[in-house]
Order: sequence, then C-alpha cells, then structure tokens
Amino acid sequence: MVLYKLEDFEPNYRDALEGNDLKGLGVYTQGTDEKIGTVSDVLVDEEGHFRYLVVDLGFWIFGKKVLLPIGRARIDYNADRVYTVGLTREQAEDLPEFNERQTLDYDYEERVRGVYRQPTDYALPVASAPLDPLAPPVALPVVPLDATPTAARDNYSYEGEPSLYGLNEQDHQTLRLYEERLIASKRRQKTGEVTIGKRVETDTARVAVPIERERVVIERVTPADAGTAISGRDADFREGEVARLEIHEETPDIRKEAFLREEVRVRKVVEQDTVESQETVRREELDVNSGNLPIEER
Repeated sequence: MVLYKLEDFEPNYRDALEGNDLKGLGVYTQGTDEKIGTVSDVLVDEEGHFRYLVVDLGFWIFGKKVLLPIGRARIDYNADRVYTVGLTREQAEDLPEFNERQTLDYDYEERVRGVYRQPTDYALPVASAPLDPLAPPVALPVVPLDATPTAARDNYSYEGEPSLYGLNEQDHQTLRLYEERLIASKRRQKTGEVTIGKRVETDTARVAVPIERERVVIERVTPADAGTAISGRDADFREGEVARLEIHEETPDIRKEAFLREEVRVRKVVEQDTVESQETVRREELDVNSGNLPIEER
C-alpha cells in the first residue's frame, strides 16, 4: 500500500487536527519518561489514515530515523509529547533506518513490523480433527492472532494488526469540556427614514419706485410795461401754433430675478451607546473519582 507524507496528502492538515501539529513533538518512553527523539513527520495511507510516525532518534541513537506504528504511540497534545508503547532501546536499534529518498515497500514494512510484533501476538491454531496418539509428532506452524506475517503482500491489511495500527482507545481518550459564552454581535437594522424635499411658497412683495411726470404750467402775468403803446411794426400778430413742448413721465419697470437665499446641508451623525445584556451560561467541569489512586493533571 502506498504511503504519503501527511503534508503532501493534505496541505491543510492542521485544520483537521484543530490547530494541533504532531511534527516537533517530543517522543518519550512510557513509564521511564525518557526522551528518545522527536516526531519529524507522519505517514498516512491512501485514505488518510495515520499509519506511522517518523521519529528522529537523535536523543537516543544519533542520526537515525525510524518508523513508529501509530498503534504503539500515545499522543498527549496537552504535554506536547508522544509516548511509545513498549518500545525499547534494543528494538530501536533493530529497526531499519527510514530513508525519505527510498520508496517504502511491503518488505521494508515487514522488517519494521517484525521488530514491534510481540511473542504474545502468535498462538497455535486449533486442530480441525482429533490427533492420533500413535501418529508421529507433527510441528504445527506458529500463526499470529492479528495477521499472518507471511501472507501475500497483495492481501495485507493494516486493519488486520490493530495492535500496531489501531488507535488504542485506552491510551487515546480525550474528553472535551464545553462551556457557554455570550457572543456579542451587532445587527444593523432600519429604524426609519427621513425624506427631504423642497416646496414653493408664494407671497406678495411690494416695492416703492419714485417716478417723475412732466406737466405744462401756463402762467399769465401782467408785465410791468403793460399799457404802453407799441408801434405797428413791433407788434407780432400771428395765428396758429406758436410753441411746442414735449411732455415726459417715468413709468415703473418691475421684473423678477432669482437670488441665492441660503444653503441647507444634510448629513448623518453616528451616536454611540452601550447596551448591556445578561444571560445564564453553563460550563462543564471534570469530576475525577479515582479513590486513593494518584492522579496527575497537566
């Protein structure tokens, strides 16, 4: 079965792990709490199932990387640690070195699995018929309980060896404690509208315009020399028009013109206020009933 590096298989794998990252976690032996290395990568199968942790044994065996089946690891994100289940220094030395430039094949994985398999993984098969007490002894083959190591590579399944590839629920229990919180948000809603328009009002305006008007005034006066005789040649007797005067008067010229009276500016201002709300929220707390057993909380 083809295996892939986790980041090559899913570049956004941290989102699926809720922000956690296996890479860089320290690897420790279970029980002795001895650091043996660091997780440098994760290998997954074609369906994205975790199969191996690539462990750099720089703290234990200089310059060697090995594969740790996921079923033999206990991940503690709270402590940023990975604990190995049953891995000894002797097993680590016997593990074939992992080379990223080489393709993993069935034979290589069998060498890895062979180191991790325990003697208790095997048992004698049940005979299908009663044995003849007089017959010569026959050596029965040793067959593993979970899987057959010598099975054809085409028929091999990781699910067949849960001790190596199954996530041990006893070692991977995660309890999530929830709590409620008040999430304050704002929703913008329309409360009304203001319509601004114009209307035309009429009024009667009065204006006083002084005008001039000409008129003819005829005055008759008695001259000082009235009664004095005038010679015939000095008397000017005429008939008809003797004078012409033009009479003028002013008339008002009233017209209307539009002038700017004022400006009206329309704008909106935002007023801030604080609105308080109160609700009852719930929170889960962990109750541990261990009797007299010591419990370590991290």
